[in-house]
Amino acid sequence: MVGVDGSEPSLRAVRWAAREAARRGRGLRIVLAHDDVDPAVIADPQMWRRLQQDLLDRAEHAAERAVAAAGEVAPELSVTEELVHGPAAPVLLDRAGDGLLVVGAGGEGGLGEPFTGSVGSTVVAHAAGPVVVVRGNEGTDAEAPVVVGVDGSPASDAAIDFAVEAADAAGCPLVAVHTWWDTLLGPELEPLLDWGAISVDEHRVLAEQLAGRSAEHPDVAVSTVLERSHPSRVLLEQAQGARLLVVGTRGRGGFAGLVLGSVSRRMVHRAPCPVAVVPPPGSPHHPLAGTRGATVAART
Repeated sequence: MVGVDGSEPSLRAVRWAAREAARRGRGLRIVLAHDDVDPAVIADPQMWRRLQQDLLDRAEHAAERAVAAAGEVAPELSVTEELVHGPAAPVLLDRAGDGLLVVGAGGEGGLGEPFTGSVGSTVVAHAAGPVVVVRGNEGTDAEAPVVVGVDGSPASDAAIDFAVEAADAAGCPLVAVHTWWDTLLGPELEPLLDWGAISVDEHRVLAEQLAGRSAEHPDVAVSTVLERSHPSRVLLEQAQGARLLVVGTRGRGGFAGLVLGSVSRRMVHRAPCPVAVVPPPGSPHHPLAGTRGATVAART
């Protein structure tokens, strides 16, 4: 499913989602959410109806453009469009459920609230399933990899599975990135630590989490990057020229009540390529206040 708002960034998201759906042999669902004109601020009922109709016409036009954009990159793809009354984030979360949701980054379609920024960040933080934020520049050559962050947590397992499947579908390499970094360690203690033993342990963490994936996806070439550094810095470096960057929602050492970790948030806002944020299986849907939305029109 891809959320659209009429902006060029959302059309980029549609094209990305259409290509991915075609690779995986799936259909594409395009959802456009828009608010009604508040009758309390329009005294003239006739003017209110005109403005309401104008908003609906613009929404229909935006949905038509989105369908056309999907057809440009995947002509044989099965596409369904749906216009929904309601605030964008709750509508998208409700319609996506635990399935893959794709959104754009960096634009504003004028069909109610700004779609990117606040809406994109909100759906990433609250979604029960994976969310791809289409941003930056997607690597398109055969060697452009899918990059995944690995940290030894259950959330990381789900991210690895998603990344391996994405790399297999695209026929590209996979780069698994693992770092370790202790901000609480003072410089006076560093000479006392056995960094060789720590490195061995961190290599073990990486190997254990990657175990078994090659047997399931033998055509995917896997390489690893392991550094003693902050994960954000290394992930941003490795994501340069990548096809996709994949991270979990909350990694090792995160707080139990935290839905989205600091590294994941940074990647959503700073990654140089599209970024997927993948929650672990069985993650709860985190409902937002507001309406689920009512369908205005749905077409196939």
